[in-house]
Amino acid sequence: MARLEIGYLLPTRDQTVRAEHEPGRLVAQARRAERLGLDSVWAGDSPVTRPRADPLLLLAAAARATERVTLGTAVLLPALRHPILLAHQLATLDRLSEGRLVAGLGGGFPNEATRAQFEALGIPYARRLDRLEESVHVMRRLWSGAPVSHQGEHFAFTDVRIAPPPNRPGGPPLWLAGGGRPALRRVARLADGWLPYPPAATTYAAELRTIGQSAPARPVTPALYATLCLDPDPEQARHRLRSSVERYYDAPLERVAAVQCLFAGTARQAADHLTGYVQAGARHLVIRLATDDHEAGLEEFADQLLPLLREETR
Repeated sequence: MARLEIGYLLPTRDQTVRAEHEPGRLVAQARRAERLGLDSVWAGDSPVTRPRADPLLLLAAAARATERVTLGTAVLLPALRHPILLAHQLATLDRLSEGRLVAGLGGGFPNEATRAQFEALGIPYARRLDRLEESVHVMRRLWSGAPVSHQGEHFAFTDVRIAPPPNRPGGPPLWLAGGGRPALRRVARLADGWLPYPPAATTYAAELRTIGQSAPARPVTPALYATLCLDPDPEQARHRLRSSVERYYDAPLERVAAVQCLFAGTARQAADHLTGYVQAGARHLVIRLATDDHEAGLEEFADQLLPLLREETR
């Protein structure tokens, strides 16, 4: 079994919700995560629907402030950007981080708020997944270092070459989000990794089997995005989770919990919950902490939950 890696989502959205616009504190939090033994730090993307600090600029700063941790987007919306510019940004960031970048990509949560975000930027919401797929193909060709000409449904250009090239030949690994058959087929066709958030480990196991059956000859890193609220009092943890999730998503907890991996309870209970996903095949956990104090919350996570997860999955 591959070693379990455990990462931390930087609280970019939480800062905005609290009107605390201090990206320097987020960079310090990335350094803290590395010092505490986490394997990766991640940043989300939503310039309009759920505004926050730009993930690529933030991770560029984190790249210079850290030495070891993987840096990832969880997840970036490539359909909002032209693939030449995005390929250029990701290649530069991969070079800055000396090959520590993972580009987590998605189409955006399918709701009216996401539709409004695409409309605000003048991009057809209904074609966002087609644009995502075409962007992946374009970026990988541009990362070859050779001049590229492309004529597609959404983008067309002639004899384009970007510099600098990525640190790694072929560019950073691309992980795709999503569940359900169309998304799983997309992962099997295009991705180096899978970053979903299903609410049940049984669903995770079944969908991972589907990916394996569709892409048997190509390794796909199985990851998981999960939101946790830790508290010695499980009832208080559930109350705090509701407050955090409803503030973050502007939606009832029950609606979010129906589609996402959320958990509230003690560190021991959280370890047991996550171990179910690890037994189902997850090899990289990306954890969002539902807390009002992210500095203390990260310390608590590393002190109480991280050793349990390491022990359970040794």
